[in-house]
Amino acid sequence: MNAILEKIGKIGIVPVIKIDDVEKAVPLAKALAAGGIPCAEITFRTAQGEEAIRRIAAEAPKTLVGAGTVLTTDQVDRAINAGAQFIVSPGFNPKVVAYCLQKGIPVTPGCANPSDIEQALEFGLEVVKFFPAEQAGGLEYIKAVSAPYPGLKFIPTGGISANNIARYIAFDKVLACGSSWMATADLINAGDFERITALTREAVLTLLGFSVAHIGINTGKDEEAAQAAELFHSLFGFAPKEGNTSTFAGHTLELVKTSAMGAAHGTHGHIAIATTSVTRAIAYLEHGGITLDHANAKKDAQGNVLAIYLKEEILGFAVHLVGKK
Repeated sequence: MNAILEKIGKIGIVPVIKIDDVEKAVPLAKALAAGGIPCAEITFRTAQGEEAIRRIAAEAPKTLVGAGTVLTTDQVDRAINAGAQFIVSPGFNPKVVAYCLQKGIPVTPGCANPSDIEQALEFGLEVVKFFPAEQAGGLEYIKAVSAPYPGLKFIPTGGISANNIARYIAFDKVLACGSSWMATADLINAGDFERITALTREAVLTLLGFSVAHIGINTGKDEEAAQAAELFHSLFGFAPKEGNTSTFAGHTLELVKTSAMGAAHGTHGHIAIATTSVTRAIAYLEHGGITLDHANAKKDAQGNVLAIYLKEEILGFAVHLVGKK
């Protein structure tokens, strides 16, 4: 897959932005990045779109900026010259798609039915925009229409909100979701960038769905692990389960044996944080300046990260990410 589209997939949300005042463009990009989304699709629906892209590309270079509502090849040229890194169109225009491919810029045209999708496949596209998502049938429609096309990914846009984005992003054929609820035109025009940052962070945390999977506690002696597990069982009904290196009390308490301490993480133990996407969680944390231990990450046969530790402990506990089951 194209490297820019891979980055979009790791971010998971593409804010679709309408700029009325070009002076708001850079503060907006910085507000989105501060909330955890270093990405913006600036639409060509206003005369300020092109200049907004230019300013973001120049003054907020870590933001992945693209052009949306691109309808003509002239707009493609203007977007590229301004610094756009990807192109989005509301429908499938073969002329625009071919021109983008000729220019070497990734394009995600709007596709709402199998005929559109098959045109996209003829052009060798791996990702399409599904628009308007909710109005065209929503997630259930995507699941149905995507079945004959196993290699294709979708970016649903239109009606995506805090209430349904988690359902969309959980489907493995959804690369990311396009939406604007965290940065509406009213908020941008009012210059309420603190609110935009707050809503953006809420959107990312909703997307990632962080929760505590289990807590591992390092014990002083092997028999202490079993004794503690039995105590939790007698008090709270947490069924003990014996393992090679630890004893579990229920699903969330892990008592690490002394014999395993050489391989144990954390001064006092470890905390496993579950997420809907380890890959997206890594991108989010690293964007925020957190260092992760990639050298010792657990991966599957395809190289996908299944579990990874943060480099730094928190109050003597190592912290690692795991995918939700």
